Amino acid sequence: MTETPTLYEWAGGLDALRRLTTVFYGHVLKDPLLEPVFRHMDPGHPEHVAVWLAEVFGGPETYSGEHGGHRHMVGRHLGRAITEEQRRRWVNLLFDAADEAGLPADPEFRSAFAAYVEWGSRLAVMFSQPGREVTVPEPMPKWDWGNRPPWQPPSD
Repeated sequence: MTETPTLYEWAGGLDALRRLTTVFYGHVLKDPLLEPVFRHMDPGHPEHVAVWLAEVFGGPETYSGEHGGHRHMVGRHLGRAITEEQRRRWVNLLFDAADEAGLPADPEFRSAFAAYVEWGSRLAVMFSQPGREVTVPEPMPKWDWGNRPPWQPPSD
């Protein structure tokens, strides 16, 4: 492999991220701790989150172009008062959904994926607390491999 793929490409593109969010939100709606938070979720929410993840992981910039970018995503969390217990459950269910949806299981991808999920979920908790506002433009996050590209077996 001569060029390092984006996380989006390595994950399997938008179809893989759609599988992930469909599986994930199916579990969320059955979870007693998270269901109240998502009870009135728009039916298009899993698709919006898939498009969000696609852009964050290096895919098309559709979320910014059609949904308002990071500022919009931050705004969706305002006033929700997400607890640390809910955040952890959300993270654990997402990691389980990644397995169930067949996302790549290699350590490099899962490390980058976990780093983003931890970072993003902690921001969601922070912005969800009472009295928080979005007062400055929030740049769209772009997530990458960090210091390690995906491992590849030696070519013969």
